Amino acid sequence: MSGNRALRQKEADLGLTHAELARRVNLHIQELTGKPGTVSERTVHNWLTGTTRWPPAKIRFALGAVFGCGPEHLGFLPPDGAVKRRAFLASTAGTAMAVAGPAQRRIGVGDIQRLQARFADVIARDHLHGGRKSIEADALALAEEAIALQQAGSASQRVRGQLYATAAAFTSSAMWAAIDGRRFDAAQDHHRRASSLAAMSGDPTIAFRIWSHAGSMYRHLGRAIDAQAANDVARGLSITRRDPLFASLGHARHAAILGLTGDPNAVRRAIDRAQEALGQADPAADRPTWITIHYDQAELDSLALAAHLALGSFEDAEARAHRSLAALRPHMKRSRGITTARLARAQLGQGDIDHAIHTAMSVAADQATHPRIAGMLASFGRSVHELAGAGGNARTWDQWAYDTRRSIA
Repeated sequence: MSGNRALRQKEADLGLTHAELARRVNLHIQELTGKPGTVSERTVHNWLTGTTRWPPAKIRFALGAVFGCGPEHLGFLPPDGAVKRRAFLASTAGTAMAVAGPAQRRIGVGDIQRLQARFADVIARDHLHGGRKSIEADALALAEEAIALQQAGSASQRVRGQLYATAAAFTSSAMWAAIDGRRFDAAQDHHRRASSLAAMSGDPTIAFRIWSHAGSMYRHLGRAIDAQAANDVARGLSITRRDPLFASLGHARHAAILGLTGDPNAVRRAIDRAQEALGQADPAADRPTWITIHYDQAELDSLALAAHLALGSFEDAEARAHRSLAALRPHMKRSRGITTARLARAQLGQGDIDHAIHTAMSVAADQATHPRIAGMLASFGRSVHELAGAGGNARTWDQWAYDTRRSIA
């Protein structure tokens, strides 16, 4: 049978009808562009017969998201030379006119670097505050700009891949802001879109970030099995074999997840592996800003702290908390608030109510209203009441909580 045999086989492997394939492609186009796709059964027929040899960019990348591979692996053949230029102009003229005006321009690395420079500000704000809808919205807006650049002019395949990796990174930051803000439905939506963009880019570095974030998301939801599965995807990517820093972060987050399973031996093994890999990482290696600004010994100790808290190993948790706080870099204000709240919980778990309350009250007022920290402090307050009843300790805590809320209102 002539035509596109590779695509026909892929469609058969997934058991898809032409109508179902069209539906899935349209859903991915909507995720990418915000507008419904217009792929029909006739469109699919044209792909399979070879009438359409190289679909438009947004369709190529949507197909890649459906099948998990690039267009060449799906039997599509990119045109070259003048044919390629005419095909590109024909497929993007309308959008290019709207985005870039009547004259096309060449999209290059400089365009990506300008977007990433603005993204650095989003990351900085995230470490100061975290969880805010404004951070989520700004990250998504940058992702949309990266996607719009795909249609704004011509570019090499390498640059196009970098654009999709950039859009995936921005969407992943929106995902993390939603996780931090306890907006888990939005976080899961962002994960679906970010993972599609990462698949289009073929960049294992951003794929690691997205799946590692997914593991953290499911951990915060208390879904240990899903968390392990997502984090295993991250840990299995090639970047963890090439760079020990990524391997270390994967193991450290795995330890925090394993804390939910109640297996102290597995937690210790994961922490030891994280520590060993961190010791092997070259501090001078060229890496994305998102990992170099975030992951270090302090974060490893923070994740170990979370693991020990989940296990109920409060002495080990307190030791890790002190180590993390001592090593935290100045810009990690949100992390300081989270670690301090966890330290208070570890002290309370050992029955040291006075010390625990003093520690919890040291959380800065602007951090105490952060959604995740506020939830931790509310849980801490309930535990104080359970242990202290309506005595002086409980009244002291209630007064501080009331005054803090008023100072921020």
